Amino acid sequence: MATEPQRSQYLEAMGLTAWVSRYRLPNAAETLSCEWLEPEAPVEQAPSQRLHALLDTPVEAPPHSPAETTPVSPQRQRKRARGLLESEGVMEADEDAPTASPAREAAPAEAGERRTQASLRFALQVAALDGRWLVMVPRRQPLDGTSRRLLDNLLQAAGILPRNAPVFQEFYWPLVEGAPVESPLDEACDGLRAFVDGQRRRGWRPERVLVFGEDDTLAPVLALTGGRCGLLGIDGWQGPSLEALAKSPDAKRELWRAMVDWREAWHGAADGEPDDAS
Repeated sequence: MATEPQRSQYLEAMGLTAWVSRYRLPNAAETLSCEWLEPEAPVEQAPSQRLHALLDTPVEAPPHSPAETTPVSPQRQRKRARGLLESEGVMEADEDAPTASPAREAAPAEAGERRTQASLRFALQVAALDGRWLVMVPRRQPLDGTSRRLLDNLLQAAGILPRNAPVFQEFYWPLVEGAPVESPLDEACDGLRAFVDGQRRRGWRPERVLVFGEDDTLAPVLALTGGRCGLLGIDGWQGPSLEALAKSPDAKRELWRAMVDWREAWHGAADGEPDDAS
């Protein structure tokens, strides 16, 4: 189950605003504060510690109803606990300072390490061509004029003429700094997927994704292999960055075959045919 900070990240990725009261109206009840602290994992006691605790418990006869069977007396419970300790070889001369096994002591530390993992960090410029095809550029800065013109020329050469010019949006991960992270990859995937799903109210119905450039952190998130984007479950292509294409005629020539496939897929899907993987 997602924690409150994680839920806020997903809502923000989907473009939904989580409203929080900033001012208190006259005669209004005070809003309870919430620090969204992660619950601490309880320290699990070793069996010998639990038995020692039973031995140290004051002897009191528990109340019971007549309908119950004869209860085990506290003296008998302590006798059983002492026998178990002696049979396991953990009875010590000083019973007030029992020692837990190394495995039990390491468990809380390992749990703490899982809660303090570093979040994945990446930045994207994302646009949708008529809501059908996503164009992703792994970079923090907006596209400059040269990159925009090159992208427009590539799409035009491939016969892809969207009704409206693509408008790029920024997506950064993580959205909230300092939030607890248990599974960096899974949470980054959920965040980017939530962002794309949140754009459906703007008409996005992604059929294919084109990625210009590579990012080692983003690669496992998109899971783009074999012409398929595993994150979104749609066809996909990834190639050189727009900056590299602008400087390399050879890279442009190698891109031509992919552009032929784009043309067939774009017009084939528009005519009602299935958009098969390239």
